[in-house]
Amino acid sequence: MPVNNAIWRVGALPVRLKSSSLENERLLHEMILADMTLLSDEWLVIGSETLTDHGKRPDILAIAPDGSLIVIELKRAKTPRDITAQVIEYAAWIEKLDSADIADIYRAYSGGKDLSSAFMEKFGINLNEDDINQTHQMIIVASHIDVHTERILNYLNDKGISINAIQFQIFADGDSQFLSRSWLVDPAVTQFAPSVTRKSDAAWNGEFYVSFGEGETRSWEDAERCGFISAGGGAWYSRTLTMLHEGDRVWVRIPQVGFVGVGKVIGPAVPIQDFNVDMDGTSVPFAQTPIGAKYHNDPAHPEDDEWFVPIEWSKTVPSSQAIDELGFFGNQNSVCRPQTQKWIHTIDRLKDLMKIDD
Repeated sequence: MPVNNAIWRVGALPVRLKSSSLENERLLHEMILADMTLLSDEWLVIGSETLTDHGKRPDILAIAPDGSLIVIELKRAKTPRDITAQVIEYAAWIEKLDSADIADIYRAYSGGKDLSSAFMEKFGINLNEDDINQTHQMIIVASHIDVHTERILNYLNDKGISINAIQFQIFADGDSQFLSRSWLVDPAVTQFAPSVTRKSDAAWNGEFYVSFGEGETRSWEDAERCGFISAGGGAWYSRTLTMLHEGDRVWVRIPQVGFVGVGKVIGPAVPIQDFNVDMDGTSVPFAQTPIGAKYHNDPAHPEDDEWFVPIEWSKTVPSSQAIDELGFFGNQNSVCRPQTQKWIHTIDRLKDLMKIDD
């Protein structure tokens, strides 16, 4: 159930702010378009009230760093059944969009701008045409999530359908209004679920894919030596690490380089401040060890902190010897569980090349 927030004005005698409401619910739509961080700082708006093939207009379309699409619908006065059916109908529409369709939608929304350029500016990575719209999420936005909507959405999530809801609450302090946000379902769950491709043609084989972005803020040499995988720079990158559990096997790929390791998870995901490594038999905070990169660790922006999962490596290779072949699986999510024949092929081939014997 989403959290019902309360806000107090700080002082010697705290004053609780009164619950309020927006005079015009259209204002919330406009606020989201003006600042998508109201929902997520990891999404780029690509369309608003785009006309579908069925003559309807979803409120907002967005794209995530992995090229997946997000359809966002504001509840307004709709019933739980109506809003759920509507957002699912929109998802059925976006599933059929190809890269050219999506580029056209953004061009119309942005006044002629190029989606690839906007994607690079927002996320700092190239938009790979093969990754566009392989998965999608559905998001319902409401000032109140009733028990009927909650029951429907939880049922769909339990069935592996990536649908979530955001509840906004409005508070008044004099002439000023303030807005708070809470999620119905942990965003990690709905982000993790779409790692199942819409073109799925194979059951998940129980093996996890990990994207390890090596660079100034992360070192594969450190990960090999200290036994970990990590991600940071924003919740979108780090939160899927929390979906790993002890005993899970991960196959690690450096984007644009290749696969560099396979190992077993031996502990839960923790932020950099809580991650220790073994140094000559002594447990030492990772930040105090000799490291080859500047990991995300800024007290002013804890949401960007690096998170770590301890790994017992079965096999690793230096990045200079990374294994990459035509047809290998790749994805921008830090962790995912692919359901595609390409992943089955990738694992079978890696087991052979790395001489991994189950």
